Amino acid sequence: MRYHPLTADDRALMLKKIGVGAIDDLFVDVPAGKLFTEPMNLPAGQSEIAVERALSAMARKNHAAGDGPFFLGAGAYRHHVPATVDHLIQRSEFLTSYTPYQAEISQGTLQVLFEFQTQVARLTGMEVANASMYDGSTAAAEAVMMAARLTKRGKAVVSGGVHPQYRDVIATVATGVEIDALPSDPTAGEDILARIDKDVACVVVQSPSFYGHLIDLAPIAEAAHEAGALLVSVFTEPVALGAIEPPGAQGADIVVGEGQGIGNPLTFGGPYVGLFATQKKHVRQMPGRLSGETVDADGKRGYALTLSTREQHIRRDKATSNICTNSGLCALAFTIHMTLLGEKGLTRLAALNHERACATADALTAAGVEVLNETFFNEFTVRVPGDAAAVVERAAGEGIIAGLPVSRLDAAAPGDLIVVAATELTTDEDIAALAGALGA
Repeated sequence: MRYHPLTADDRALMLKKIGVGAIDDLFVDVPAGKLFTEPMNLPAGQSEIAVERALSAMARKNHAAGDGPFFLGAGAYRHHVPATVDHLIQRSEFLTSYTPYQAEISQGTLQVLFEFQTQVARLTGMEVANASMYDGSTAAAEAVMMAARLTKRGKAVVSGGVHPQYRDVIATVATGVEIDALPSDPTAGEDILARIDKDVACVVVQSPSFYGHLIDLAPIAEAAHEAGALLVSVFTEPVALGAIEPPGAQGADIVVGEGQGIGNPLTFGGPYVGLFATQKKHVRQMPGRLSGETVDADGKRGYALTLSTREQHIRRDKATSNICTNSGLCALAFTIHMTLLGEKGLTRLAALNHERACATADALTAAGVEVLNETFFNEFTVRVPGDAAAVVERAAGEGIIAGLPVSRLDAAAPGDLIVVAATELTTDEDIAALAGALGA
């Protein structure tokens, strides 16, 4: 196939159509000094061996999560992923060149999606779950838009305990919905009930919150329902649901979250897998896809895409979303790991995570560090003297990843807070190192 590049006239026509005078005008939002104006200073061509050595030397500068004490969470968690997961996801039954539009020829993928949906529904305590979300943050934005469609209202109240990046994504993606975002809530002291009125489509609450607090969703759900609104429950750590009451049992109408913590290792930022579940009566307004179990003409079990509500499958004006992936490989890894764990295994894993977090909090308290949380699962917030970012940077120089300075993600939050996460991989030696780094 010949390549036909755009002509100068083509470019001029496109720029005129979108209302800008030059290509440089498309980059006005990039801060000054961040754009290259000169050719990049690259060395002359090298042999493959020389390039490989140079790149390997650069890669060794990274400090991976397993290289030392690691307490970073805030939406992405370091858990042990059994070698079985990586082996099984490479089997030919699960290989597909693309997402399963041709349902009948992707039976392995469709069965996994069916199992994935079942696991997510049971994990969240809801009736149905889909298999088509990018990650937890975009799932949260889709939930807000779904609540607006269901209630025919245009306002969402977002708790100050919701992950700052989730709040940003909701504000960006949920166009047409007025977002009433509460301020950051490091101490779990906000009065979200006072913000619920007859114009509210949904209340978005995260538990455990970004700061690690466990939130009782039942009274919030009751207040939302009395006002004709829905409760959207958010979580970033799926392992927590092995220990705490599912959001569905607390009255949530839509439950969304991030599934990375099960089956998917930290990989310098993704890809991740969003989880989305709701009640059966809302299923036709749910974004994404549903894989269903059926039987063929011979009575043999089979699977098919049962519900797809995006514009590629139905009329554009009837589409609920244009979400267009199922994060298939990540969902497969999630499903395999969950299957290996089983319900008892997940409960034991959750208990071990909580025990490691309690040991960490106790050690920090004994070292003179203020722990803000009264309740938490495997993540909590501490206050340190001075600038938290500088404290974390100093610890990193000692090979200790001490957690997330809250100000890094939320400029409005106090600058002396660090969110600390512990998992089953946190050792006693790691905890002692952290206490030594943050202690008075």
